[in-house]
Amino acid sequence: MIVKNEEKFIKRCLECLKDIADEIIIVDTGSTDRTKEIAGNYTPGIYDFEWVDDFAAARNFCFSKATMDYIYTADADEVIDDDNIKKFLLLKSDISPDVDIVEMQYTNQLEKGSTYNFDEENRPKLFKRLRTFRWIDPIHEVIDCYNNVLTSDIKIIHKPEEGHFQRDLSIFVKSTGNGQVLNSRLHMMYARELFICGTDEDFLKAFDYFNRSLMEETLKPDDKRLSYCVLARYYNLISDAHNLFKVITKTLNGVVSSEICCELGSYYMKMEDYEEALYWYYLASGAASADLNIDYMNFIPNFQMCRCFIKLGDMTEALKHNSLAEFYKPNHPDVLANKQILIY
Repeated sequence: MIVKNEEKFIKRCLECLKDIADEIIIVDTGSTDRTKEIAGNYTPGIYDFEWVDDFAAARNFCFSKATMDYIYTADADEVIDDDNIKKFLLLKSDISPDVDIVEMQYTNQLEKGSTYNFDEENRPKLFKRLRTFRWIDPIHEVIDCYNNVLTSDIKIIHKPEEGHFQRDLSIFVKSTGNGQVLNSRLHMMYARELFICGTDEDFLKAFDYFNRSLMEETLKPDDKRLSYCVLARYYNLISDAHNLFKVITKTLNGVVSSEICCELGSYYMKMEDYEEALYWYYLASGAASADLNIDYMNFIPNFQMCRCFIKLGDMTEALKHNSLAEFYKPNHPDVLANKQILIY
């Protein structure tokens, strides 16, 4: 594990792992709380690593300290329940020596997640040490590998107290501030994190990078399509209609982006042209496809159509679309507020 200031969670995590692991290695990147003290109750293998805004570097250092046959990589805000501890122990007792990697089901992604559209995914979690796996990418780091992979039904529950998106986005800003162009995967992750949880200020900070990325030959057309989505939001935020439509027209070939449709809907709502806004929100929810955030093809267009129909005085249609929005996000405060207005 790599950790920093995890005193709230590290005991919970290590209690899950203490009977599974033959050794526990903790790499601390600068804790100022009781993290190392608590970890010391479970392992003597605690090491310091100077944080350099690079998760892959920290994980590679951590892997270098391992001595057992397989390495399980954990985060402090993860939990394994009793049933899955039993499955893990069974796997450990019966794993084939031919297996290089074991994928496990990473769950509860939507509660505090910043880059996920689905609540569960298969994720590589257990690695054969002698294969000398290397972590790559300074943020949203992954293992660089194409090997013999076993997919298990072990579930790892992600239970953070809060999201990490501001930390992640600040690393993206720093990583791209020197003119660097991200690889295709990180380019997508940056754009996705913006659309899932970024603030207006985050989009403003991201403009220089995504605008510059359009000039880079290394990026594929699909990568640049994501840049156009970010730039459309940026120009909409600063009310620059000329550049907004310049960007949008470059995306209207093939399958239309739900994010782009919603930006157009937002633009026309600001112009108080609610019928035109409805056209684009209908398109976002019916014929378009989300490039970055699935909310742009279900929750957001239905919520916005409700607002449009309220402005047009059609409360029946407004209630219908608010109910659809509520289906996707039952406890969203704005949906519940609209419901109160429409019912009473």
